[in-house]
Amino acid sequence: MGMMLCAEALAEERSVFADPEDGAFDASEWLLDKKGFLPVPIIVTEPAIGYGAGAALLWFRESLGERRAQGRLTPPDIFGGVAAATENGTTLAGAFGMVTFGQEYWRWRGFIGRPDVNLDFYGENTKIGYNLKGWASTQMVQRRLGESENFVGARWNYIDFDARFDPAREQPLVSGAGRTIRSSGAGLFFEHDSRDNFFTASRGWKLFAESVFYSPDFGSDEEYQTYRAQLLAYFPLAKDFILGGRVDARAARGDVPFYQVPFIEMRGIPFFRYQDENVALAELELRWNVTPRWAVVGFLGTGHAGETASAWGVGFRRLMARRLGIYMGLDIARGPEETAIYIQAGSAWR
Repeated sequence: MGMMLCAEALAEERSVFADPEDGAFDASEWLLDKKGFLPVPIIVTEPAIGYGAGAALLWFRESLGERRAQGRLTPPDIFGGVAAATENGTTLAGAFGMVTFGQEYWRWRGFIGRPDVNLDFYGENTKIGYNLKGWASTQMVQRRLGESENFVGARWNYIDFDARFDPAREQPLVSGAGRTIRSSGAGLFFEHDSRDNFFTASRGWKLFAESVFYSPDFGSDEEYQTYRAQLLAYFPLAKDFILGGRVDARAARGDVPFYQVPFIEMRGIPFFRYQDENVALAELELRWNVTPRWAVVGFLGTGHAGETASAWGVGFRRLMARRLGIYMGLDIARGPEETAIYIQAGSAWR
C-alpha cells in the first residue's frame, strides 16, 4: 500500500512538461490537453522587413487530443488575433480562424488584417523603397473527397492597398505604383495531403494547385490571374535520415499590381527580391535524427524569376512534442546577397 501511495504521489508531482518515456522537456501532454485561451509570442526574422516581435492570442474550441480521438489527426478549431512590428517600421494587426466541420469533411480557413509594410523594389540596377498600407483578407472553404486525403476548395482574396514609393527617387513604371488599388479575386484549388504528420513530416507527399481570377465582376479594379502549383515529398532513406523535396511554380497574367507579381520564396532570399511573371524553384532538405530528441538539417535550393538565384544552409531541430511529432529549431541560410537566420516551428515549408 505504501509503495502504491508513493507511486501515486510521484505521478502527481511529475510536471506536465516532462515526457514519461525519457524525462526530457516535452510539450505533448500540454498541447494535447490545451483548450481555451493561449498567448503565443512571435519572433520575426524575415530579412525583407528586418527583425521584430509580436504576439498572438489564440482560442482553442477543443484540444488536439479531443480532435485526434475523433479519428484523423486534424488541427483543432482555432480563432485568434495577432499583432507584430519589425525594426524597419513594418506593422501587422489581424484576426484569423480555422474550423473543421461536417464530420471532418469540410474545412474553413480565414484571415483579415491591416498590414503597413516597408519593402524594397528591385528594378534594373536599382533598389527603391516602398510602403504598402491597407486591408487584406483571404477566405477559403474546402471539401474532402470521400474518405481520401484529397480536397477541392474555393478561395476569395481581397486586397485594398495604397502603394507609395520613396518620393525622393524616380518612380518606377509598374502597375499599381502611387495609387490605391482594390483587388478582389475568386479561385479554385485542389489539395492532396498524405504526409504522416502535418507538423514535421517523415514520409508522404502534399500537392497543392490553385488558380485565382481577379475581375471587376468580383469588385476588382484590375483584371488579372494568378496560378500556383506546389509539391512537397518526404522519403525515409534510412532509420535516421529523412530526405525532403519541394517544387514550386507560380505565374501571373494580365494587369498585375507589382506587389502581387510572383517571387522566389526560399530560405536565404528576402521576400519580393526576385520577381517575374513566371517563377519556379526546387529545394532539397536532409534531416539527420542524431538522437531521439535532436536533429540537424542541411538544405539547398535554386529558383528562377527572370534570373536565377540559389541558396543553401544548415540548421538544428529539437523534438518539442514527441506524441505530436513537433520539432522546433533554427536555420542559417546563405543566399546570393546575404546570410539570414530563421526560427522554425514545424516544417520550414509552409
